[in-house]
Amino acid sequence: MTDQRKYKRFELRLPLELVNGASYAGAKTCETENLSSGGVLFQCGDEYAVGDAIEYRITLPSREGERSPVQLLCRGKVIRRSEGRQIAATLERYEFVRSK
Repeated sequence: MTDQRKYKRFELRLPLELVNGASYAGAKTCETENLSSGGVLFQCGDEYAVGDAIEYRITLPSREGERSPVQLLCRGKVIRRSEGRQIAATLERYEFVRSK
């Protein structure tokens, strides 16, 4: 059986923060399991149900000498949940930002 996924997945363990509305205060920190141009799979809590809109930041690895890491601010929807804490979400919109 061949893998018929629409987007190639990359097994990347990167810091992911769930953003609460427009505020970054109280963001919950998680970790990605894999990432593609269409979405992300990560382990986290039970705050979201399938169909919920979600906003998250992924911190990309920085090169030595960079002042601050680059983050990918993403918006999407929860498309799948496992019985555990695993959540799959789409990546519908994104922008690159520098953390402060």
